[in-house]
Amino acid sequence: MVRKPRHVVKISRRTIVAGAAILLTARAVARPAIAELAGERSRSFQEAYARIVGDRTPEAGAFTMELPELAENGNMVLFKLSAESPMTEAEHVRALHLLSTQNPQGHVATFKLSLLSGAARVSGRMRLAKTQDVVALAELSDGRILMASSTVQVTIGGCGI
Repeated sequence: MVRKPRHVVKISRRTIVAGAAILLTARAVARPAIAELAGERSRSFQEAYARIVGDRTPEAGAFTMELPELAENGNMVLFKLSAESPMTEAEHVRALHLLSTQNPQGHVATFKLSLLSGAARVSGRMRLAKTQDVVALAELSDGRILMASSTVQVTIGGCGI
């Protein structure tokens, strides 16, 4: 026995276009709220940042962080950190630090490097609870700190929040 559907809903092209316009307007209105949220800093982040930086002032330099602008799933956000350094006894990168401003734990990872590392480059994946800034710090052998940051918009959180 084959049943016929009782009601068939027909959607016109005009309805689809109107719905798309409403969604785009809602996204434009929500974007400033997302940018405002990304500026917040958790206590855990502030403590981790202060522990690493101390009384030094981070500066911009030959240090890059690659992150997606939009992460559909916060459980797996790919990252790449790289600092230009000859990795010699006189000049090298001691450590690369990765911090998140809104995760339950602000300190994501620290990568200790040595002269045998050859290059100051690491990559991996991390979890992000929600839309937030991600901050990376490079600790140099001369005591300087280089900093890079980026905002990642997360649609599905990955830290149980």
